[in-house]
Amino acid sequence: MAIIKPFKALRPKPEWAATVASRPYDVLNSEEAAREAAGNPHSFLHVTKSEIDLPGIADTHSDAVYEKAKENLLHFISEGVLEQEEKDCYYIYQLIMDGRSQTGLVCVSSVEDYFNDVIKKHEFTRPEKEKDRIDHMRTIRAQTGNVFLAYRDVTEVNALVNGWKATRKPIYDFKADDGIQHTVWCIDNDTVTGSITQLFRTLVPATYIADGHHRCASAAKVSKEFPDSENARYFLTTIFPESELAILDYNRVVKDLNGYSPEEFISALQDDFMITQSPEPVKPIQLHEFGMYLNKQWYILTARAGSFTEDPVEVLDVSILSQNALNKLLDIKDQRTDKRIDFVGGIRGLKELERRVDSGEMKVAFSLYPVTLAQLFAIADTGNVMPPKSTWFEPKLRDGLLTHLI
Repeated sequence: MAIIKPFKALRPKPEWAATVASRPYDVLNSEEAAREAAGNPHSFLHVTKSEIDLPGIADTHSDAVYEKAKENLLHFISEGVLEQEEKDCYYIYQLIMDGRSQTGLVCVSSVEDYFNDVIKKHEFTRPEKEKDRIDHMRTIRAQTGNVFLAYRDVTEVNALVNGWKATRKPIYDFKADDGIQHTVWCIDNDTVTGSITQLFRTLVPATYIADGHHRCASAAKVSKEFPDSENARYFLTTIFPESELAILDYNRVVKDLNGYSPEEFISALQDDFMITQSPEPVKPIQLHEFGMYLNKQWYILTARAGSFTEDPVEVLDVSILSQNALNKLLDIKDQRTDKRIDFVGGIRGLKELERRVDSGEMKVAFSLYPVTLAQLFAIADTGNVMPPKSTWFEPKLRDGLLTHLI
């Protein structure tokens, strides 16, 4: 069963919350982070992307970068911008984007649950990305990146969370520059926190990594380096019930057609897909339906019966597209490493797919129907792994609002 705990968050004073809060470190490159933090000395990007304070540095993963992150974090604390909670608390984090809200519980989760597969995974991790977070955590002695977990709804937990929201004032409530509303409540009542801990221990058999496989793996490995630290045995998570979440599409663009002309490519696709032209951009409305943009024309592709199996991984639309188009025709064997393919989160819209192709940068784009949470749970439950870039969750939690010191 899931072991979670309240914790003493390092967090900004309310008047600094909107200024400190920053987008996650892994959705921005160094140049984008520098632009976003420009003119804001208290942006948490100075901690999560501290290379922005070392102009001209060649290696953004050098010791100097991590030491600068530590220096900046300590400076925020000494200035009084950040301060640590006096007692262990849970936190409720609500995000509202385009009128849709989702609410999760911020806590620390047991590293042992990660090792014992109570926290279930659905992606492989890359060693170089793990090392970056390991070095960052080890140097600053803090977990700044929130791991996004999901679980099947528990009525009693929902009731406690909703009741607290309805009867307490939030500690933070602001709209970020991207229009997303961020609202956070602090659960500081020992009886309530004890009830939540016990409910997870008795009614939640597993949690599932939705976003943050590298942060999760890195925290687990860092815990081994600090065997005497109780805090290091836990890592920062926000856990959302299934009913609160929606997975967005994660689309593909490809640089070339592997020697096919557009007409030959369409003809070859017909072995595995039924194809019709569309006068409008194609956002698939059901499983096994795809959109394709080629030569300024949209097409609807529908997977033919018999072109895929019912295996939990092979039945995914990302697998069907990979097997019957990207691999079979375009010779893209490994989407993690092949430089001919790129991925576009659904939040960017179909116009971004058109732009990438019309500019000449890419030759063809594919839009996909999102993976469902039921599919994600089923794959993780069977110990399988999804193809790379299968899921895109939005909105993103902001870094800097709640940090776990180890």
